[in-house]
Amino acid sequence: MYAAVRRYEGVTDPAEAGRLVNEGFVPLMRQVSGFVAYYWVDAGDGVMVSTSVFQDQAGAEESVLRAAEFVRDNLASLLPNPPQVMAGEVVASAWQRSN
Repeated sequence: MYAAVRRYEGVTDPAEAGRLVNEGFVPLMRQVSGFVAYYWVDAGDGVMVSTSVFQDQAGAEESVLRAAEFVRDNLASLLPNPPQVMAGEVVASAWQRSN
């Protein structure tokens, strides 16, 4: 598995950013080949972090490209600063399945 993490600072309206990401960007992520999971986290103090998880590196790289396009086209006023982007192979993971 591969993951891409993007950290956005200076977010002007976290609630609106979350709404737009949920309604517009999440469906785009689900269309990327190898999609596993996506998370958009409000870390407080104008910081938001997204994590995209894919079965392969190509999917993670595609998510970074789609994120840049979506922010440029839909979130530029809410996310005024370029993100810090990190991506790589997942070397350890854990999750709990709910019953």
